[in-house]
Amino acid sequence: MLIKKPADIRSSEITTPQIYQDRRRFFKLSALTGAAALLAGTATRRARAEGEKLPNVQPGPFGTNEERTPLEDVTRYNNFYEFGTDKSDPALYAHTLRTHPWTVRVEGHCENPGSYALEDFLAPHALQERVYRLRCVEAWSMVIPWVGIPLGDLLKRFQPTSNAKYVEFVTLLDPEQMPGQKSPVLNWPYREGLRIDEAMHPLTLFAVGLYGEVLPNQNGAPLRLVVPWKYGFKSIKSIVAVRFTEEQPVTSWAQQNPTEYGFYANVNPAVDHPRWSQKKERRIGEFFRRETLPFNGYADQVAGLYSGMDLHQYF
Repeated sequence: MLIKKPADIRSSEITTPQIYQDRRRFFKLSALTGAAALLAGTATRRARAEGEKLPNVQPGPFGTNEERTPLEDVTRYNNFYEFGTDKSDPALYAHTLRTHPWTVRVEGHCENPGSYALEDFLAPHALQERVYRLRCVEAWSMVIPWVGIPLGDLLKRFQPTSNAKYVEFVTLLDPEQMPGQKSPVLNWPYREGLRIDEAMHPLTLFAVGLYGEVLPNQNGAPLRLVVPWKYGFKSIKSIVAVRFTEEQPVTSWAQQNPTEYGFYANVNPAVDHPRWSQKKERRIGEFFRRETLPFNGYADQVAGLYSGMDLHQYF
C-alpha cells in the first residue's frame, strides 16, 4: 500500500506548489424559472487572491463553528491519486484537467437516466455553504467551508426505483488529463459508493466549490462528493457517473485492500487501522493531536443509520 501514516505535520511544513495558473473554469448563478441555477463557463483562472467567486451562496445547515483550515493548506495538501501519490502532487499537476465542458451520466435503477451537461445536472438547485470536518484515514483532518448542493435533492430528481439500494460514483478516466492513472496503484477509474439512505441523508453534499470559490482542480473539480462522517477516501472527486444499483458496488480502496478500507468507512476511533491507531488525529495547522470523534462528530445526525450493525465488522 502507498498510503502511509504521515509524520506530524505543521501548516508551515507543507510544500508550496505553483497553483491557480491557467485555470479554465468558473461557475455563476442565474435565475431559472424563479430558482437559482448553476451555469458553467470558461475563463482563465487567476491567482487565488483574484479567484472566481460563486455568487449568491446561502449558509447551509449542520456546519461546525470550529476554526477553518486555511485555504492555502486545503489546496496544497491533498489525496488525489489521479495526479500522484504525494500530498503536493495534485496541486502541482492537476492543471491538466479540463473541467468544461463536463458531462455526468445517470444510470441504473431510476426513471430519468441519461447524460447531462453539468449545468443541467445541477440546475435548478441553489448553492449552500457548509463548514464540515474532513477526517482522513491517515490520522489527519481539516475543517473546510464547502459550497454545494445536498446530494439527496439532486438524486430525487432522477426518481430512483425501489430496486435502488445503493448509489455508485465514478471518476473521469483519462490518463492524458490525469497522469497518475498511468500508474497501477489502483484499478482505474476510481469508484465509490454509498447505501441509498446514506446518499439521501441531508448531510451528504455534492460540492462545486470551497471558501466561496470555484472548486480547484486538485480538490476534485468540477464535482465531488463530501460525506463528513466518513473517512476522506469516500469523498470521490471529478465525478462523471452516478449509478443506482441493487447490489453493493465494488469500491476502489475496498477492492485494493479490503482489510484496511471497508465499504462503509465510517469514522470510528474504536476501530484501528491495521497499521496505526485512529483514536487521535492531527488537525492540519495544529501542533498537538486531538481525540477523534465518533462519526467525525456527526453521531447525533447519522448514528441511527447504523443501528444494530456491528461497526467493527462493517468498518
